[in-house]
Amino acid sequence: MADNKKEISITVELDDNNVPEKIDWNATDKEGEGIANCKAMLLSMWDPEQQDTLRLDLWTKEMTKEEMKIFFHQTLVTMADTLENSTEEEGMAEDMRDFTSYFAEKMEIVD
Repeated sequence: MADNKKEISITVELDDNNVPEKIDWNATDKEGEGIANCKAMLLSMWDPEQQDTLRLDLWTKEMTKEEMKIFFHQTLVTMADTLENSTEEEGMAEDMRDFTSYFAEKMEIVD
């Protein structure tokens, strides 16, 4: 039987105040070779024993406010898709998409 495991690694370089300066990541099935750099990440993991979400939200000093607005918008859109795909809650997913349009308008994000 084949070993069907994937690995994701994240390395965060911090300044003297523990503020992220650099975030690098890699994955065994990532497109392209080598380590990739990013300016922000949101990681959520479900703890079934505690029935709670564990979160790790990081962004570098170089992440601009405009980039963060776009990042949040795209994340919200993806969350609506994930909700629909995982629960078949089409109506609520569509409501979330309506909110993402409102969010983009209020944050003055150009699609």
